[in-house]
Amino acid sequence: MATVALRTQRPVEGNALAELAAGTPLTDTEAATLYRHACKDVAEIAESSGASLLVTYPEGSEAQVIEMVEPALDDPSEARFEPQVGSTPAARMGNTVTHLLEAEAESSVAVLDPTAVLATRSTIDQAAMKLRSSAVVVGPAAAGGIYYAGFTDTLDFEDIDRQPMVETLVDRAAEAGLSTDVLAPSPTLSTVPDLQSTLPILCGRRQAGLPVPERTSQYLADLDLHVTASDETGVESKKSSPAGGE
Repeated sequence: MATVALRTQRPVEGNALAELAAGTPLTDTEAATLYRHACKDVAEIAESSGASLLVTYPEGSEAQVIEMVEPALDDPSEARFEPQVGSTPAARMGNTVTHLLEAEAESSVAVLDPTAVLATRSTIDQAAMKLRSSAVVVGPAAAGGIYYAGFTDTLDFEDIDRQPMVETLVDRAAEAGLSTDVLAPSPTLSTVPDLQSTLPILCGRRQAGLPVPERTSQYLADLDLHVTASDETGVESKKSSPAGGE
């Protein structure tokens, strides 16, 4: 069976999307709230793909992550929640993929960024099709990052998150003699460049009446965030007070 894994952060102020809070007008509270909305939207997308959903969480955050994700799922009983194992993010990713492929004999394992709010069910379905002919499928995000990494075989995961991560993954696959395919790029909300890329797309889709990740899109609209060429970070908020709500 195929599995889509979401590797979550602790969804609290000062931890979730801390880079955005440091590099944009978003406060720690707003960044954490944005993260929770994004995780719900992406979990909903992953569940709709028909793959088995696995949500991994940092040690000590099980209750917070379950409380965050479960309300977005049609059938929470079908989702798995497991702790992340490993001393580094790369090790934790490698342990998840290797365990599922080797110990649980999954046909494929995809790691999906929980802030990849522009990914759709068709994105995941297209990647699953590519995994039938390629052992590794990579979805590039902004600035060399990734929003998706799918595997039907294992490789060397040590320092696999070295940037640009998309090149690191393709190089490791080649070293292991594994075939690789690449999806169309899609930004996330994980970094400032990703946010700068995502905001105009969401705004354009919303104004055109096209489908958007509802929770994330509405919260960003409430914050009144927009991309501007004059701001140092390229992202500016006109909202005078933090937006609240889940």
